Amino acid sequence: MTLYLLFSHRLTEEQIQDAQSNWKVERFIYLPENLQELWSNIPPELPALTEYLTPIFRWIEKNAKKNDLLLIQGDFGATCLLVQFAWKHALQPIYSTTTRTNIETIEKDGSIRTERFFVHQRFRLYEKI
Repeated sequence: MTLYLLFSHRLTEEQIQDAQSNWKVERFIYLPENLQELWSNIPPELPALTEYLTPIFRWIEKNAKKNDLLLIQGDFGATCLLVQFAWKHALQPIYSTTTRTNIETIEKDGSIRTERFFVHQRFRLYEKI
């Protein structure tokens, strides 16, 4: 099984182990650098995203095979479009679930500093209703 990665960071060791043991992933494929730049920097002023995402759609069509996994996380609208695209092409779109912890520290000047920690729990399929 191959997992294509459409998100903004590198997989953690926990995510790699989860994908291998629970999803039988043997290959992890990140977007090429030029497409990663597109995915990670979607301009907020665009009125629509289909044309902007076309190079990513074409890359997936060229490389992914039926039932391959796509880890899709990012801009909300782009994520929705890629999930629909995955379903249309018999691919399995998934996302990572996490446990989140926030720590707030009151600084000497009275400002509040917030730190957020995310710990991977599992991958979950996007579902159709």
